[in-house]
Amino acid sequence: MFHEYRDEIHTLKMNNAHFEKIFDEHNELDQKIKNAENGIEHLSNIEIEVLKKQKLRLKDEVYAMILEYRKTTNK
Repeated sequence: MFHEYRDEIHTLKMNNAHFEKIFDEHNELDQKIKNAENGIEHLSNIEIEVLKKQKLRLKDEVYAMILEYRKTTNK
């Protein structure tokens, strides 16, 4: 996710516990969704959709934090 912001993500994860938490939570949801879609984990379609919406909300928050960081560091 957001490979073009690899440096910013690394810095934010090292210096911002909230960013690290939501970034990791996003990745965990992504894996859970993949597992469900591949039949490894059994979830209903509704449960998968709820997880996808949660994941998207976290992705939006991560992106907003990256942009804010870039603005404050003039990158």
